[in-house]
Amino acid sequence: MSSTVHINSSAQWRQVLASSSVVITDFYADWCGPCKMIAPTFESLSSKYSKPNKITFCKVDVDNQRDVAQQYSVRAMPTFLILHKGSVIDTIQGANPPALTAAVEKAIKLAGPGGGGGAVFGTPGQRLGGSGAPGPSGRTSSSVSRPWKWNLDQLINALVSFFGLYLVSLFSLDPYKAAENSPFNKTNPPPPPRGQPGAPGQRPAQRATFKTLADLGSS
Repeated sequence: MSSTVHINSSAQWRQVLASSSVVITDFYADWCGPCKMIAPTFESLSSKYSKPNKITFCKVDVDNQRDVAQQYSVRAMPTFLILHKGSVIDTIQGANPPALTAAVEKAIKLAGPGGGGGAVFGTPGQRLGGSGAPGPSGRTSSSVSRPWKWNLDQLINALVSFFGLYLVSLFSLDPYKAAENSPFNKTNPPPPPRGQPGAPGQRPAQRATFKTLADLGSS
């Protein structure tokens, strides 16, 4: 049984355009010799590629459906129109089987593998910063495992060390030595715990926190 739709009215034509993503139409006439010559090629393509509500092959008799033929200014027979979502994307005039076959094979790709409305993607979308694959709880796993506060603390410590070394060097007569001995220098060993010799609590006398320029010069 042929899968080609023979258009019998303008209303049927509009219904075909509304229901199919790709419509391939043969405008012909019964008295047209070239139309009869290429008709088997058109029927073969129709049998091979027709898909309900997706790819539809139609035949329009220009003598019986003049309104449809005039709508597309068809004046030569045969004329093949290929429409995608109601708009003409290709026109082939004359009995040229290779050109018709190539145009049809190009057009059917526009319908997509999932139907006239386009392919439906069933896989979850990938989120920024995560793998995109849901975990056992249904939530999307993330590649960031450390909290934001950890990074912020590191940034604050780095800034304190930088500005501490900068200020100590700025107000010292020997900037290199002052920076080397500064408590802000990360390469210096940490001070001993309180209660041990040399700990801050065991010093016999507390010295001023800030040194004057004279103190720095005497040292």
